[in-house]
Amino acid sequence: MKINTFKYFAVDACKSLKRNKTLSIASIATVAATLFILGIFMLVIVNVNKGIDEIGSRLEVKVFLKDDITMSEKADLERAIKNTEGFEKAVFETKAQALEKVKKQLGPENQELLEGFEGDNPFPNSYIVTVKKPEYVANVVKNVKDLPGVEKVKDARDIVDKIISFTKTIKWFGFSIFGVLLFVSLFLIGNTIKLTVYSRKKEIGIMKYVGATDWFIRWPFIIEGVIMGIVGSFIASITLYYLYRVVYLRSVQATLMVGLVPPSYIINSIMSEFVLGGIIIGAFGSTVSIRKFLKV
Repeated sequence: MKINTFKYFAVDACKSLKRNKTLSIASIATVAATLFILGIFMLVIVNVNKGIDEIGSRLEVKVFLKDDITMSEKADLERAIKNTEGFEKAVFETKAQALEKVKKQLGPENQELLEGFEGDNPFPNSYIVTVKKPEYVANVVKNVKDLPGVEKVKDARDIVDKIISFTKTIKWFGFSIFGVLLFVSLFLIGNTIKLTVYSRKKEIGIMKYVGATDWFIRWPFIIEGVIMGIVGSFIASITLYYLYRVVYLRSVQATLMVGLVPPSYIINSIMSEFVLGGIIIGAFGSTVSIRKFLKV
């Protein structure tokens, strides 16, 4: 496409936007509303996944050792733990450290429950193993439970299974909502632009009569749709950014246990996706809307 031709199409598109101001505003508002709703859902998904990852990273596998474990068996155990897929770190906890931890958990008012434990500590030595993701917990259990010197292995398998199941549900729900929103946005934008095209029905018929090609007629409408899509995407991004920023700052002040992704995520990641989405929605909606008006 030549520069002069593109300039003509762009000017024609801008004139059409100005001439059909009400319909143009409606189209832009529809794009903005659709992308804004999609953006809210995207932020929810991202934050839920971030929270799940944070919770998952804190899940531990506790490997309790027998009192008579040998140095060789201990070395084999350490090697098995470190060679496990998804392994992040392992901390050795002595019997004394385990007793101190229980004392802190019980609090000063319940210390009498541990009377006599100082001389005969019943708590075993152990390795506290953390993994990169919840699904790797099973790997640790499988690799160490039958090794010599291991008394028993304690893990949060039920919690892990629930987290994994919840994650899958959220992702499938996300794909479903995305599909519905994409269909709705294309339907609404297509119908809104169709009204704009309809207002120029006679003009299109005259252009076809004098020999204008379909693409010559189509391009101004495509550019018009793209402009509306881009403007709508910026409005959605800016609105989403400032509203989410309020939520984020309040959550920081409330010192929530699970942190949210920062508002900059919207500018750095979501905005570019919105702009691309707006372009596709506007261009596709315009192309489909004008198709039947070219059959004259």
